[in-house]
Amino acid sequence: MAEEIPTSLMIGVIAVLALLSLAVAPRVKSADGFFRGWGEQGAAPGVLTLTLSQVTTWIFARSLMNAGILGYFFGIGGALAYAAYYGSFLTGWLIIDHLRFRHGVGNVQTFLASRFGRLGTASYNLLVSLRLLSEVFANLLVVGIVFGVAGSSAYTSAILAVAGITLVYSMTGGLRASLRTDVLQMALLLVFLAALFALMLVHPDFSAGALAVSTPELTNPGWVLFLVALLQVWSYPLHDPVMMDRGFIAERDTTRRSFLHAFWISALCILAFGLLGVFAGLHRQGEEELLETLARLMGTPAMALLGAALIISAASTMDSTFSSAAKLAVVDMKVAPSHARNGRIAMLLFALGGLALVFFGTDDLYAATAVSATASLFLTPVIAFCIVGGREVHVWAFATTFATATLGAVLYFIETSGYSEWLGAITGLEHDYSKLLVITVAIIVTGFTSFALGLKPRTGNRA
Repeated sequence: MAEEIPTSLMIGVIAVLALLSLAVAPRVKSADGFFRGWGEQGAAPGVLTLTLSQVTTWIFARSLMNAGILGYFFGIGGALAYAAYYGSFLTGWLIIDHLRFRHGVGNVQTFLASRFGRLGTASYNLLVSLRLLSEVFANLLVVGIVFGVAGSSAYTSAILAVAGITLVYSMTGGLRASLRTDVLQMALLLVFLAALFALMLVHPDFSAGALAVSTPELTNPGWVLFLVALLQVWSYPLHDPVMMDRGFIAERDTTRRSFLHAFWISALCILAFGLLGVFAGLHRQGEEELLETLARLMGTPAMALLGAALIISAASTMDSTFSSAAKLAVVDMKVAPSHARNGRIAMLLFALGGLALVFFGTDDLYAATAVSATASLFLTPVIAFCIVGGREVHVWAFATTFATATLGAVLYFIETSGYSEWLGAITGLEHDYSKLLVITVAIIVTGFTSFALGLKPRTGNRA
């Protein structure tokens, strides 16, 4: 891709983004401003700020690439499958509303501790820590791909530059800086995405009918993944600390409206990018990959827009990830006193961890998403029975479900990495997404069965 985009142009995008972000990022000293995003007078963010922040933190560089790749290989079914995950804004709002206004807690950890003790908080903190590290890793990986092949000087320099820039202004203002810069970054991202989509619509080879029938077989992996998304979308938001953090900082109506608006805006944006992948897939030649086909079809101007969109979306997600990492370590896990200084140290450690994964880990973008989403399925019965249902369950049921989800995530990883073909041999399934559907169903069935058997007698309305 770097050959199709002038490197000087991408360097310019990074420079402009850095200057604008540093200009709007406030210097925050108070704990409420750093960890909760409140203003100097203690005011919570409004609907517009919270909505745009939610959208831009979920339309991250990895998501854009995943949506495009799924559309490229599996047609409209693949694009819709990834867009279905954005229903997490609806289920996420339901979860947060119950946690805050039915159970009266200020974060997820408090609720889990009240129901499942140390096992509840330890398992959840481990999951979201891995989720945050994977976000840093995956978004930096996409930035590197924009600039060059893995290991090249351009690849390495771009990754270090974006990591450094986002870390600096994140350390300056914490969550408040993230909210402020998210509005700016989302405005820029919408312009680039709209321009890219318009270029596709006016392309002489574009056909809406061809896109609509690009996944004719119901057994296509795209439709299989769509079913997986419908099952995973319940637990998916609960294991995303970036979304959860934004659900606890504003009053009830503002929170509800921001989640509803974030749902339709983000779903449309990710679907638009997925359709770009579908369009490219319909015209690919030989062994071309997505970016090669787009470069041939749409030329350098479109690829410049694409590169800029990926860099901006990566930066917008990185600052949110760093602010959530700081809150997780200092406020939720209480590993250090609640001071902005300690939050900055946590940000630095997560940045270093993400960089280590980039340079010494895997380069499979979707694997990290699928593994974390599968591991998070132990939270599905927690949502159904405890958060929404208001019931109490024996700890052994939670432990059984957590162990099952962890084993399922590990199994999916080793199957898709080629270390094992055990599941394929037993089920006769070959495609990774078919295996993922079986694993997902098995975890959910085990979890619901365990929770049903582990229900405690009703003792009144605990909340």
